[in-house]
Amino acid sequence: MSRDRGAVDLTETPKGLPVPVDDGAADHLVGRPLPSQALPSTEGGRVDLSKESGRVVVYCYPMTGRPDVALPEGWDSIPGARGCTPQSCSWRDHHAELGAAGAQVFGLSAQTTDYQREMVERLHLPFAVLSDAGLDFARALDLPTFQTAGMALLKRLTFIACDGVIEAVLYPIFPSDADVAWVLATLGDKG
Repeated sequence: MSRDRGAVDLTETPKGLPVPVDDGAADHLVGRPLPSQALPSTEGGRVDLSKESGRVVVYCYPMTGRPDVALPEGWDSIPGARGCTPQSCSWRDHHAELGAAGAQVFGLSAQTTDYQREMVERLHLPFAVLSDAGLDFARALDLPTFQTAGMALLKRLTFIACDGVIEAVLYPIFPSDADVAWVLATLGDKG
């Protein structure tokens, strides 16, 4: 999995990827309170999303690749797996709009904070990315996950919470960067 493949442009999403289908794995989330768990943050310290006041948007993604590391074998054949870098870049590019709409943005994956920090620095992300490396947060909410190459990873999902309670969920997400427009429209509807 870690063979060098030279410089790879992870910002481009390949054509012809399999489209994820709604398997109902997120149907139970609206109205659920966020679990009180302090998650390690790329900005240092820990963040307990249940204690954040106001609107919080969390985009859950499987795994960001690194330009110098090969993706797991078969990655592009897993529906919804490919596209974490374009998704994160979309959140970066619309961060000011999301802030103006009253939302605080967080990324969330099962990768370690050290791994996430490299991605945050490389992509110049202006928000914290949280690590759920043990998937404790995911288990507490019963978030959809999948297994590949010996890793348990989150499926791509975005939720909006207000004062610690989930009020809207987008799942599945395709293409991977489609969730920002949905969030902005949903926040506009909520006023």
